[in-house]
Amino acid sequence: MSKRKVFLGDDFLLDNETSYQLYHQYASSLPIIDYHNHLSPKDIAENRKFDNLTDAWLEGDHYKWRAMRANGVAEKYITGNAPPMEKFREWSKTVPATLRNPLYHWTHLELKNYFDITLFLDESTASEVYAQASSLLHREEFRVQGLLDRMKVKVVCTTDDPVDSLQHHIAFASSDSKLKMYPSFRPDKAYAVDSPPDYNQYLERLSSASGIPVTSFENLIDALSNRIAFFNQLGCRSADHGLEHIPFDDDALKNASAIFKKVHGGKLLDYGERNQFKSAVLLCLCREYHKAGWVQQFHLGGLRNNSTRMIKKLGPDTGFDSIGDFQQALPLSKFLNHLDHTNQLAKTILYNLQPSQNEVFATMAGNFNDGSAPGKMQVGSAWWFLDQKDGMEKQLNTLSNMGLLSRFVGMVTDSRSFLSFPRHEYFRRILCNLIGKDVERGELPDHQPLLGAMIQAIGFYNAKEYFKF
Repeated sequence: MSKRKVFLGDDFLLDNETSYQLYHQYASSLPIIDYHNHLSPKDIAENRKFDNLTDAWLEGDHYKWRAMRANGVAEKYITGNAPPMEKFREWSKTVPATLRNPLYHWTHLELKNYFDITLFLDESTASEVYAQASSLLHREEFRVQGLLDRMKVKVVCTTDDPVDSLQHHIAFASSDSKLKMYPSFRPDKAYAVDSPPDYNQYLERLSSASGIPVTSFENLIDALSNRIAFFNQLGCRSADHGLEHIPFDDDALKNASAIFKKVHGGKLLDYGERNQFKSAVLLCLCREYHKAGWVQQFHLGGLRNNSTRMIKKLGPDTGFDSIGDFQQALPLSKFLNHLDHTNQLAKTILYNLQPSQNEVFATMAGNFNDGSAPGKMQVGSAWWFLDQKDGMEKQLNTLSNMGLLSRFVGMVTDSRSFLSFPRHEYFRRILCNLIGKDVERGELPDHQPLLGAMIQAIGFYNAKEYFKF
C-alpha cells in the first residue's frame, strides 16, 4: 500500500516522482505575470495596509460569498455591516463545509503561503487565525505591494473602463517599485444599450473623458479610439470583454449610425438592434486593437445577475452569476473571420465558461492562426466556475489534443483579492502532475529539460513574450 500523503505537503496534487521533480525543479520558483485580474489600482498605488484579515480576504470575494450563502449565513455577515470579526467567524464556520470545493484548497494555501499558518480553519481556530494574520497585516512588509512581492508577482494588469482617469496607474508608474502595473481596456459599457438612460449617462462620461462630444456613432468610435491611445501611453497591452457570446450581424456596421441615433434619443432597442449595435462597436474596437498591437480577450458564456431581488439589493458582481448555454460557434466564427478577412485580427484569447464547449473553442482558435505569431489565437485558462482542478485538467487536455499546449500563456487569478495568487501555484502543480503522469505511463519521454522548458514557458515566459512585457 502506498504511503498516505499529508494535506498541502510538498507533494500536494503531485501523484508521482516525475511530477514532483517537474514542479519543484522547474515551476515552483517562477515569478508571476497576472495579465487579467480585478485588483484595485488605488490599493496598489497607495500600497494599502489592511486593518484585518476580513478586509484582506472577504472584501469583494464573491466566491466566498456564494459559499457562505449556501451554508445558510445571513447577508449581514457577508456584504452587510456586521463587525469584521463576526464576518470572519461566519466564514470560518463555512470553511469545513467547503470540503472538495476548491475554496478549501485555496483557503489553506493562502493561509500557509502568506502567513505561514498551517491550522485547519474552522470555528475553533477562527480567533487564533484571525489574530495572527491580522497582526501580520499591520506590518509594513504586509502592505499590498509586499503581499504581491511575497508571491513573486512581477506584472499585474488591472481591468479598467475607458472613462477611467487611470490616475493611480499614472502615480504608480513614477514610483520606484519593481512591480509593473498596467491597465487593461474593458469597454463593456460602451455597447451596453439595454437601458437608454443609463447608456446616455455613460456617453456623457465618455465625452468628458475623451474631449469628444459623443452625439453620433462615428463620435463614439472616435472617443473610444482616443481612450485606446491614452491607455496605450500608459503601457496597456490588452482589451478585455465580458460577454454572453460574441454577436455578429452582416448589417451591423451599415445600421450602426441609425441604431445609435435611436438609443441616443432615449428609445428602447429590440434584441436584433442591440445585437447589431454590439457587433458594430466590437468590430470597430477590434480593428483599433490590431492597429495598437494589443491582445484582445473575450470572456464568454457567463449568465449574469440571475437573482433580480439580490441584484437590486446589492448590485452586480456580488455572486449571483452562473454558467450559460449560449450558441457560440457560428457568430464567433463569423466575427473572427470578418476581422481576419482584412488581416485586422489581433492576438486573441478566448475564455470559455461552458465545459461542453471546450472543444468548440479550441478548434475555433485554430481556424485563425496564420503564422504571424506563436500562439496568436489562444484558448484561455479555465475560467470562473471552471477555475478548479477538474476544469483546469479538462482545459489543458483539450488544448493539448487540439492545439499547442506548449504555446499556452497560462494562468490568471481573475480575482479581486490580493490573497488569491496561490492559484498560480495550484495551476502549476496541476500542470506538472498532468505531464508527470504522461511520463510515468510512457506517453511522453522522460526528458526533463524538454518538459521543464515547456512548463516554464507556460508558467511565465509565454505570457511575457505574448504581451511584450
